[in-house]
Amino acid sequence: MLLLYEKLNNNEFMYVIHYRLQTMSSTQKPLIGITCCTDQLGLHPFHIVGEKYILGIVDGADGLPLLIPALGERLATDQLLDTVDGLMFTGSPSNVEPHHYQGPASAEGTRHDPKRDATTLPLIKTAIDRGIPVLCICRGFQEMNVVFGGSLHQRLHEVGGYIEHRENKEQPVAVQYGPAHEVKLEPGGLLQRIAGRNSAQVNSLHTQGVDRLGAGLRAEATAADGLIEAFSVVDSPAFALGVQWHPEWQVCDNPFYLSLFQAFGDACRARAARHS
Repeated sequence: MLLLYEKLNNNEFMYVIHYRLQTMSSTQKPLIGITCCTDQLGLHPFHIVGEKYILGIVDGADGLPLLIPALGERLATDQLLDTVDGLMFTGSPSNVEPHHYQGPASAEGTRHDPKRDATTLPLIKTAIDRGIPVLCICRGFQEMNVVFGGSLHQRLHEVGGYIEHRENKEQPVAVQYGPAHEVKLEPGGLLQRIAGRNSAQVNSLHTQGVDRLGAGLRAEATAADGLIEAFSVVDSPAFALGVQWHPEWQVCDNPFYLSLFQAFGDACRARAARHS
């Protein structure tokens, strides 16, 4: 059997069980693209991605990871989207350049990755329009908001009214990625139906956050301070979810995080089965 992601007539989404009638092998894993960042290591430029994202796809979504370099217009987007069964847009040490959402100039020392912007911002919307399952995490979540016309707070801790969402970089990594605060899941929303609960504890390792929510996005989870921490795409023909926290971290040890990756993996398998 296969857990399929279907759109209903009233623009709501649900998960239903179907028998797999397609010819896709039961052992064949969906091919899931993972976006890379760029970095300079010594004298050479690299395209890189954190191992935790790769393991999230392998262990959480039961998928075959494909790393997507940040090539901008040089990326053969149509061929890529004809090939993959899903896309995950990762977190990053860098932030979206503010001119993409008409924001003020970044504070001095802010890290940017224009090659990633040139790759991911067009790719998110095109993938969603084509019905390719999409999961966006942290920077990817912020990218999705920008793509749909939203804006970002660049430094939440300077805005006022928000709890501390940044990690303490002096603590061990396991502590940084440990539970930081609760989020409330929107009743009847995609995330609430996936998780089967009304709230969850999540980690919190971000400086930026949603200011204005993009058009066509629906809030799926909020922190106690009112900050939107997850959203979905209202009219997406397939799975399209963004979360501000990091569910990829030790995904198999956290039932809530695992449920997100399993739902994403099921959506990718459904697409693979339809196109086999």
